[in-house]
Amino acid sequence: MKRKQIAALFFAVMLGLTSLAGCGSSGGDSDSDGSAQNPADSAESGQAGTDSGENAAASDGEVVELTFMGWEASPMETASVTNGIKIFEELHPNIKVTYTSGLSGTEYTAKLLSSAASNTLPDIMFMQSTDYRTFASKGIIMDITDRFDTEFPLSDFIDSSAQIMDINGKVYGVSSCTVMPIIYYNKDIFDAAGIEYPSSDPNDCWTIDEFRDIAKKLTTDEIYGCYGFESDGMWPALTNANNGHYFSEDYTAANFDTKENREVFEVIKALRVEDGSAPDAATLESVGMSAAQMLQTGKVAMLCDGSWALQELAATGMNLGMAPLPSFANASSSGQAHLHCISAKTSHPEEAWEFIKFLSGEEYQGDLIRSGLWMPNRHSWYTEEGLDKWYNEEVHQDCYMEMLDYFANAQADERAFQMNNACADAIKEEIELYLKEDKDLGEAMSSAQSRVDAVMAEE
Repeated sequence: MKRKQIAALFFAVMLGLTSLAGCGSSGGDSDSDGSAQNPADSAESGQAGTDSGENAAASDGEVVELTFMGWEASPMETASVTNGIKIFEELHPNIKVTYTSGLSGTEYTAKLLSSAASNTLPDIMFMQSTDYRTFASKGIIMDITDRFDTEFPLSDFIDSSAQIMDINGKVYGVSSCTVMPIIYYNKDIFDAAGIEYPSSDPNDCWTIDEFRDIAKKLTTDEIYGCYGFESDGMWPALTNANNGHYFSEDYTAANFDTKENREVFEVIKALRVEDGSAPDAATLESVGMSAAQMLQTGKVAMLCDGSWALQELAATGMNLGMAPLPSFANASSSGQAHLHCISAKTSHPEEAWEFIKFLSGEEYQGDLIRSGLWMPNRHSWYTEEGLDKWYNEEVHQDCYMEMLDYFANAQADERAFQMNNACADAIKEEIELYLKEDKDLGEAMSSAQSRVDAVMAEE
């Protein structure tokens, strides 16, 4: 299905489904027709835990114990999760939630898959957006499409979050928030160099040529002008800004080896190799600092990083500024985040759903947005009334608030729509070879394209 059609179809399907929400269905869809269009429909585990007898403990006043698994992005995030669980348990004294955090990335995916194979999957889990469709296709996570209603409407989610949640008109997880790359900068370095701060208005933001020029002017023997563009998490947003893509419009083939994408990766490498404005990763390792610490201490003037970095940077008290990514053809970013999913085999689907609703609600999610870790993923939270629920003057400066439309209208990160992580891994591996000067860009792009097509052909 083409990108421009996804949101329209999604909400059309959901309009019909919300009228059925009062029928009391508690789990997976019973109208399975075995179609590959809805891969998890035919999974035998999709209806597990939906029998009313499964929830007798809750109705009898006994305590239901839920297991919950995620990863630790930062100690502050884990503390927020723990505090949120305490609030939920106070609101639901008949439910106890045990949280386990571990490694992220491929290690986390492997842990979930092994747990699913051994029937030890937690009741609720963080789900990486790049794993979401794979787990749904295997019947590991519950179909929760009919859980959405006027009280918890799908239409309130911003497009990037809604599109990621949607799998051919069905939903298997709730988007936790939205996060995306932006530019952070150290105002003190700009002031010392006599350079005007960049505009935070996405309709009047800097071009990539202007960004490169400023980065070079800020670079000295002690300061690098910028850092972060060589991280693969930033690439989808940068290619979006040049009308580039990773995949075809229906996500069934690679569309990576293009003129638009080549231009982006040429600039990314040029910032370090030609301009001398960016350090390589080894430099950070040698000084023993994270990128955020380099920005805070004035070793780096500008940092391209995820919106989640605001929590840490705001806590430092540094003289911080924020701006949209520099534009190539347009001002754009890419939004995504993990989802909260329920195991298809949970014995407590009702209690698990109550917990997922809490994790997506104002009390829990609002706290994480106020801290700067997350960004709101609901249209209603971008209204004047909605802003009052999370705006934090100590965290969200005027420059941040000027980017609200930029956040709400970001494109969905295309990596979330592939069924196999090997696609994104192939692109990452090939481009890193180019950036490390071990491979010509044309060869790397062509190889990435071929590898992605080969992975998709096997599905």
